[in-house]
Amino acid sequence: MPAPRKRKPTLDSVAEAVGVSRATVSNAFNRPDQLSADLREEVLRVARRLGYPGPNPVARSLATSRTGAIAFMLDTPLRAAFSDPALSITLDALSTEVDTEGYALLLLPGGDDGGPRADRVLAAQADLAVAYSLADGAPALKAVKQRRLPLVVIDQPVVPGAAVAGIDDRGGAAAAARHLLDLGHRRFGILSAQCLSAPRGGPLSLEDAVRSRFRDNRERMIGYLDTLSAAGIDPASVPIWETTGLSRTEAQVSARAVLETGPTAVLCMSDELAIATLAAAAELGLRVPADLSVIGFDDTAEAGWATPALTTVRQDLAGKGRAAGRMALDLLAGRPVKQPVVLDTELIVRGSTGPA
Repeated sequence: MPAPRKRKPTLDSVAEAVGVSRATVSNAFNRPDQLSADLREEVLRVARRLGYPGPNPVARSLATSRTGAIAFMLDTPLRAAFSDPALSITLDALSTEVDTEGYALLLLPGGDDGGPRADRVLAAQADLAVAYSLADGAPALKAVKQRRLPLVVIDQPVVPGAAVAGIDDRGGAAAAARHLLDLGHRRFGILSAQCLSAPRGGPLSLEDAVRSRFRDNRERMIGYLDTLSAAGIDPASVPIWETTGLSRTEAQVSARAVLETGPTAVLCMSDELAIATLAAAAELGLRVPADLSVIGFDDTAEAGWATPALTTVRQDLAGKGRAAGRMALDLLAGRPVKQPVVLDTELIVRGSTGPA
């Protein structure tokens, strides 16, 4: 005869064993600030002895109509996203911020549409969505609107009514171009991230370059080109190449193509693209900065480790993530949200730039 099945411990059985109410046990797990430290420790001790793991998250979700999760929508597949150190820093800061209120992140990778599939967003168990550098008009945005989820945007796209955390992309790019002009450079090349407005991994027309579906691409490109134009350089004479991806390996092919046009300076839309350009220059036997100056954007840790160390535009990646996290928590709590948050950029001069 089989032994009778042992009943699983419940919140009620813990409350009975401690001699407190169900609410007290619930608070010990979910609202520890409501109990004294000694009482909470006693509740948790008894729960461990009985083998009670805590409130069932599914049941709690049904009772509160909250999932405790935030959908983080990416513009690229996870492989590409995790090779981007700027994203890693921003994501880590955001997750640390929302973790203080018990929220977890649900990552939704992107694809060819410049964001996650709409059906993934519609099915996601989340209380709020964060859009990280999505393309304009990405179908995922319509799905967020259809579900009436609160939305926080990091960098892009422009969505009416969304809370926004970003940086002065145009100003940072202008500072980079001015630095190279001040060093006497007149022959430029530009290495751009994907625009989804032209065949990938090839030259971009001036029209395509400033009409990217990605706002930060547009703003940085305009910052570069307006500054060069003000110095008497025809933007149409500047070779602009789009990369096939954000990683260094993918970008190196396009970087080499830019260098073969003969610039003395290359403006890159990220540190990863700039480091790929340093590698392509070494392949071609170009000395940096004696033969070529290279400037990046972001100031990730890798920028300082590069050889030579990379001149770049610093943005406060962690600060941007924290700001987005605070916005998310405020929206979830029904608090007013200060927006948009636009963080300043700063030119950091290192060894990869020198006189023409």
